Amino acid sequence: MASIDFYYLPLSAPCRSVLMVAKAVGVTLNLKPTDIMAGENRTPEFLKMNVQHTIPTMDDGGFYLNESRAMLQYLANKYGKDDSLYPKDPEARARVDMKLLFDMGTLYAKFGEAYYPAIFGKTTLDPAKVEKFEEVLDFLDEYLTASKYVAGDNLTIADYAVASSLSTIEAAGHDLSKHGKTVAYLAKLKEEIDGYAELNQEGADQFGGWAKGAIQKA
Repeated sequence: MASIDFYYLPLSAPCRSVLMVAKAVGVTLNLKPTDIMAGENRTPEFLKMNVQHTIPTMDDGGFYLNESRAMLQYLANKYGKDDSLYPKDPEARARVDMKLLFDMGTLYAKFGEAYYPAIFGKTTLDPAKVEKFEEVLDFLDEYLTASKYVAGDNLTIADYAVASSLSTIEAAGHDLSKHGKTVAYLAKLKEEIDGYAELNQEGADQFGGWAKGAIQKA
């Protein structure tokens, strides 16, 4: 069984998606909690692995990766028992890749644009940006109308990425109730993803508690 060094923080949604997919493909991660506030991601040893000094960072026997969604693809490609999590069929794979990019560039990005200034910058929430983020959740509801999961009718690595984002969004206090398909989908993932509570929800709740406090103080 593979054993991979994984530099991470539990509060990070991208980090948590990798934890869940690693479990799904049977990979043991040597967990390396990394205190970015203390500069542990800027040591010469860390920069050798990742010049962007970001987390998560992965070291698989000297093969280094950053960017969490690339890690999901790599883990499924190299260690998946079959191709169900990341299909080899070009069209099915393209749908998964599209949703991974939607998660990174739209869902999580627009959440960050709406909430991070209040969480990290001590400014109040901008209603216009929150409303723009609502439009993104409308898109997600439409995707979930067309299929049982975000990229088709079975669980794929795209669902793990979206699950980590949605749990963070929910924990930070954003009201998802207007988006019934998304609410039902997240509830399903909480039941179906092995290790969801300890690998994802605990970190999401930690982030949410901190984020809500920061927003209230803004």
